[in-house]
Amino acid sequence: MSMMSFEKKYRVRGGTLLGGDLFDFWMGPFYVGFFGITTLFFAVTGTALIFYGAALGDTWNIWRINIAPPDLSYGLGLAPLKEGGLWQIITICATGAFVSWILRQVEISRKLGMGLHVPFAFSFAVLAYVTLVIIRPVLLGAWGHGFPYGIMSHLDWVSNVGYQFLHFHYNPAHMLAVTFFFTTALALSMHGSLILMATNPRAGETVKTGEHENTYFRDDIGYSIGALGIHRLGTFVAISAAFWSAVCIVISGPFWTKGWPEWWNWWLTLPIWY
Repeated sequence: MSMMSFEKKYRVRGGTLLGGDLFDFWMGPFYVGFFGITTLFFAVTGTALIFYGAALGDTWNIWRINIAPPDLSYGLGLAPLKEGGLWQIITICATGAFVSWILRQVEISRKLGMGLHVPFAFSFAVLAYVTLVIIRPVLLGAWGHGFPYGIMSHLDWVSNVGYQFLHFHYNPAHMLAVTFFFTTALALSMHGSLILMATNPRAGETVKTGEHENTYFRDDIGYSIGALGIHRLGTFVAISAAFWSAVCIVISGPFWTKGWPEWWNWWLTLPIWY
């Protein structure tokens, strides 16, 4: 296989950010590296603590398991293990695992001589998580403003925050985030289906080329963004969705404390209405 011969060329020492040659190896198809070790450590520790937190609770129902952040009275201080301390340690582990994965992606990219587009894009997803459990709680002065770890409890938290600001859909940054999420789904579905229709023909038909793909969209909507352009667009709309989702929650509370419908009163006071 060509992939196997290629791997012999790139599976060489170098490209590491930390640890040198110590962890510069593969386990099967998986590159390890220093940050692979830290990812494994944080992921295993955090998962074990989640199971421990579930054991301290009153249910093993996966829908009802809940590991809540500390009470607001603890502020930004450390809480006892059973009163939110577990949540704090799990948050540290999750953040450590996500950031380690980004840095591991950087090392793989450096080994392959590729750009850093994947770790850059993935970092926006991590930013959205960090905003919810670290940045916003710090700005509000208490870890208790972070969301709980649990399925139903997390959904309840989302619902409660929405009601806290009367109607969260009136948040302008939330509008942008949702728009970009939908656009990401649209762009990915259109791009993926186009590739399938061109490269997965019926039996007896030939595989089509990039010219066929470009022509389809030119004839369909009058313009084709091109093979490189669609991936640039896909990256842009995806990271925009994550970015504005982080913005919409970080401004809710630290910078805007009223109901979001009230924010739109500026529209009613424009001079054009008088």
